[in-house]
Amino acid sequence: MTEKQSSDESRAVRERSVVPTNKIRARAMRSSPTKAEQKLWWHLRHRLALSDSHFRRQVHLGRYIVDFASHQLKIVVEIDGGLHAVRVNLDATRTKFLESEGYRVLRFWNNEVLENIDGVLETIQSAILPTPTPTPPHKGEGSS
Repeated sequence: MTEKQSSDESRAVRERSVVPTNKIRARAMRSSPTKAEQKLWWHLRHRLALSDSHFRRQVHLGRYIVDFASHQLKIVVEIDGGLHAVRVNLDATRTKFLESEGYRVLRFWNNEVLENIDGVLETIQSAILPTPTPTPPHKGEGSS
């Protein structure tokens, strides 16, 4: 007769004293956001909170850290500075990965967030709202 292992023994044990590098980077990024990130974060927390959206900031997804993400809505919001103008291929690879994980990626430039926050929020809000499916035509309608 063999003894059953307890569920605690069968689980893999992770060394708690070792913190993954991306987790450390994400914490550091949360503690020193850019002006555009600060502004958008305030609006996501206070203005879009009414729409039952729940965004987190500096979220670790795969090997990437994204600026803002809503896991429930499967939306990632990225705020890009001037550096992103020269890293187009890297951003495309990143976006492709995030989309393969089921996320919709919305990208905005820093100046868009700082100078047109209402337009940015409108774009995010329209991504949050479900797209209504058109009503099919009644029998006999829609055909010539």
